Amino acid sequence: MSANELWGGRFAKGPAEIMERINASIDFDRRLYRQDITGSMAHSSMLMEQGIISREDGEKIQEGLQTILREIEAGNFKTDPALEDIHMHVEARLREIIGDSAGRLHTGRSRNDQVATDMRLWVRDTMDHLDGELKALQEALLGQADAEAGTVMPGFTHLQAAQPVTFGHHMLAYLEMFSRDRDRLKDARARLNECPLGSAALAGTSFPIDREMTAKELGFDRPTANSLDGVSDRDFALEFLSFASICSMHLSRLAEEIVIWSSAQFRFVTCSDSFSTGSSIMPQKKNPDAAELIRGKAGRSAGAFTCLLMMMKGLPMTYGKDMQEDKEPVFDAADNLQLCLAAMSGMISDITVNRDVMKGASGAGFTTATDLADWLVRKLDMPFRNAHHVTGALVKMAENKDCGLEDLSLEDMQTVESTITKDVFDVLGVDNSVASRVSYGGTAPSKVREQVAAWTQRLAGE
Repeated sequence: MSANELWGGRFAKGPAEIMERINASIDFDRRLYRQDITGSMAHSSMLMEQGIISREDGEKIQEGLQTILREIEAGNFKTDPALEDIHMHVEARLREIIGDSAGRLHTGRSRNDQVATDMRLWVRDTMDHLDGELKALQEALLGQADAEAGTVMPGFTHLQAAQPVTFGHHMLAYLEMFSRDRDRLKDARARLNECPLGSAALAGTSFPIDREMTAKELGFDRPTANSLDGVSDRDFALEFLSFASICSMHLSRLAEEIVIWSSAQFRFVTCSDSFSTGSSIMPQKKNPDAAELIRGKAGRSAGAFTCLLMMMKGLPMTYGKDMQEDKEPVFDAADNLQLCLAAMSGMISDITVNRDVMKGASGAGFTTATDLADWLVRKLDMPFRNAHHVTGALVKMAENKDCGLEDLSLEDMQTVESTITKDVFDVLGVDNSVASRVSYGGTAPSKVREQVAAWTQRLAGE
């Protein structure tokens, strides 16, 4: 069957070859086959139930659709660019299998509401899968947080040593980030979960269809309330890409830290061979390429979001062929995000934490200076700004002596502030520093273990 036979007798001749090429989407929208067939099964059931088509025709249609599903999944389904998209391919093949009864399937619907439904189903399925991938990454982070709750490492601001923290606390920070990503995903899914099927081309249909029935059968909460909006809305795809962009940014930040931490200059962690590569010329190299690729792929998600946003911004109601361009950015972002989440989960699970190196670096850069200032406030009742000034002078003294704050003698300290006592040394060690950070959300190992227990319970209950 030619394309003309499917989309009407209005045209005297077929499209130019270049028109066929720019118009066809079957090379990428064939991924919607399962959602397209699922939607058609629900639509034909509703048409039968409403008496719009006979039960005989409806059953033929459903049997034919099941046959097509099996053919596609077995790899026995042939495509033809002249048939444009997956919807026309399915309908053409259905006609080959069951004859003219296939033509009744399209009663009361259009490709406009059909593709809008297919895309919502595909994005919803993808959201559910990605939520599982995100949970797996959270569990990997939680495992490291539990194992390294007391492992001291330097915390940074401006990538300069700031205060000692624990590696477990650092892992929990990313767990929180990915928790927000999961919340965004759930919020977007709730808004997505309305069914456009039955909106037809743009104005609804005169056939006595039951949109509540098709919505329920397809797992939607309700049908869309406005037919114009039903066929033209792609907010659900934009929200998905917004989520993908933010989540990819979070992955990129963690990937960047792994690249830094695994360098010879830091040696905080060692990536497993499973997620590293070598060099063709430098035999000593062990490159964290999985992390670098995750960092690089973040740009694709952001690019996909921008691509779809720019495509939609100038479109009047309702459907324009431009909207065919919604699929490739969504598919690409979904594929890459799924790959990156799985790779990051593997890297985090397999990573080796070099505890001694981390701890040795924790005191560098005078990271306990804030502890000293706090001690001056707490023990000597000094105003914090004064304590800040005194501590800065002591840091400068230690810097000139090329030693740490804890290596200054009491006499040295008393030349800056005479009331300092030997008790000050109790707060200058990095272990004492992290142990003292007992405020809610703080880095003290006791607080990290509380958060680990809370997250363990929370994830187990999902």
